Parts: sequence; C-alpha cells; structure tokens
Amino acid sequence: MPEKNVVEHTPTPRTAESLAQDLRRMDLKEGGVLLVHSSLSALGWVCGNAAAVIHALRTALGHEGTLVMPAHSGSISDPSGWSNPPVPEGWWPTIREHMPVFDPETTPTNGMGAIAEQFRSYPGVRRSLHPCVSFTAQGPLADGITAGHRLDFSLGDGSPLAKLYELDAQVLLLGVGYDSCTCFHLAEYRIQYRNPYRGYAPTMREGQRQWTAYEDIVFRDELFPAVGEAMDRTGRVRLGLVGSGVCRLFSLCSGVDFARQWLEKHGTAGDSGVG
Repeated sequence: MPEKNVVEHTPTPRTAESLAQDLRRMDLKEGGVLLVHSSLSALGWVCGNAAAVIHALRTALGHEGTLVMPAHSGSISDPSGWSNPPVPEGWWPTIREHMPVFDPETTPTNGMGAIAEQFRSYPGVRRSLHPCVSFTAQGPLADGITAGHRLDFSLGDGSPLAKLYELDAQVLLLGVGYDSCTCFHLAEYRIQYRNPYRGYAPTMREGQRQWTAYEDIVFRDELFPAVGEAMDRTGRVRLGLVGSGVCRLFSLCSGVDFARQWLEKHGTAGDSGVG
C-alpha cells in the first residue's frame, strides 16, 4: 500500500512504545519463543518503520525471549517451477548458469515483508541454511532453532518448525492472514497424504557450484485460510489489534495439531507418496 494511503488510514502515529503495549495486551509469553509473520503497512503509519516494530516485539518478549521469523528466498530455485511470475523457457539456461548460491548473510528474503527482511540483518540474528525456506531467530534459543535445517522435506520433522513445536512456541500473525501461516506446513508432513516433489537449488560442494536435487512435498497453502477460519471458531486463537492491524496469537502446537486433524478430514484427496 502506498505510504500516502497508510497515513490517511492511521488515526495517530504508531510508535515502538504503543505497539509494545498492544503486543502485551495480546498476551505474548514474556521470555517465550515467538514465530512472527507480518505486514508493516497493515499496522498503520509507524514512526521508525520496520525497526520500530522489531523493537516492540523484542520489548514485549523480554531479554529471555526468542524471536523467530521466516526468511524464505524462493527465487533460489530452478526456474522451471516458477509461477509467480513464470519466466520464458528460453531464459532457463541463463538463470541456471548464473543463479547465485544461497548466502545466509546476504541473500534477501522474497515476499516476507519489510519487517522480516530487516530483521535478518540484525546483530545476533541466526539464519538456518535451507536455500529456499530458511528461518531467522534472535535470542537465547536462536542457535538451536536454526541449526541443522536439512535440504530434504524442508518444513517437516527436523526443521526449525518442528523445533518450535517442541519448544511450545507461539505464533503471531501480525496484520496478515492464515495464508501466511507457515506452521500449518508441518501438519502437512504429519498426515498420510503426500504429493512428492523434486526441487533443485544451487549449492557449493567441495568448492564447486552445482545444482543439487532434494525431495519435498507440494504444499497446499490454498487450504490454509479455511483451516484458520475453522480454528478461529474453536477459541484457540486470541484476536486483537496491534496498531491498525488485526492480529492473531495462538500456540504453534495447538495450531499444528488442529491443522493436522482438519487436513486429515477435509484435505487428503490426491496422490500419495513418501516423505
């Protein structure tokens, strides 16, 4: 949204302090682990932009809390699978030859929003090493959450999402909808349904750049709004306003377990495989 429109729809400027107060009213666990998906513009005009939001999140979590965000970079992949937007097939050889290898320090995020993009470069932030679906984290548990992110089955057991499940993390949808709710992917791996997918990413092996194949499943993000709408009706989700943004806070464990049950009942039609 253009900044002029954001200003026009904001009754008073949002600040780091006012946003931190709003976040506290959402009942974030001080000292806990929080996975955040966010939209800066949804919060209204913020004095200090993304940096102010990150400061507010850190203030609400406290020094002992660990803040986690997605840092996905889907463009580090084979162009034959691109759809948003697709590129001409004649471009594929050039892209494959020149696609840079993922670098956790410099590779930008794609489609994660201004807050997640700024957070990845903050001091003390750790980033997992999956070339397409990495996560960033800052706080006492950051190293453990981001370590060992394997290439195959990228958001399943062994991923940062699975570690967040074990840590009883909370999920905050900060001005975004359930279509951005990454943790529901973990539920996709935990049901019988599988739709196998082979991806490719440029990697370094023994000092040589090469395209490496990995196994995964086709995600079904299109089902997530329906999952979330059903979960809203259960009372598991706390709704509130942070700035101008409608936000949702819930237990990641509860969200994954609910999504698993919903998908087993409503979303299991299709091919099966392994993963």
